Amino acid sequence: MPSRHRSRQRALQILYQLDVRKLPVRDAVDNYYDTLYSWESEHESGGDAPREEDPFMEELVRGTVGHAAQVDEQISSHSANWRLERMPAVDRNILRLAVYEMMERRTPPAVVIDEALELARRFAGEESIPFINGVLDSVRRKLAS
Repeated sequence: MPSRHRSRQRALQILYQLDVRKLPVRDAVDNYYDTLYSWESEHESGGDAPREEDPFMEELVRGTVGHAAQVDEQISSHSANWRLERMPAVDRNILRLAVYEMMERRTPPAVVIDEALELARRFAGEESIPFINGVLDSVRRKLAS
């Protein structure tokens, strides 16, 4: 079973595909698995890699999509001067994933924010970190009140 960090990376990549390509959730998850295991078979295992399901990743994707209205409302209300649709797609989906996890999974906010900033460093770039950190800290304070 992949680490939670790896599952979050995978969930972000799927959420990005859902956002940009407007695919149904099941198709995006299946496409991700097909691509992942095709690549791993070719590059890492030297043959057929067994398909390892990632239930945490799937729950993050389904939960984020299933709670999209509430998640997007939280992000919108805590991102002054930034409309959701004007944010870079990677930033928007890092925020969606993190806000969903804080709201519905009850993962400690410090863990969620740290993981989101790691995702931003890897996929969005250093310039996105202060914005993502600020929005998530504001959401954290609101949820704690």
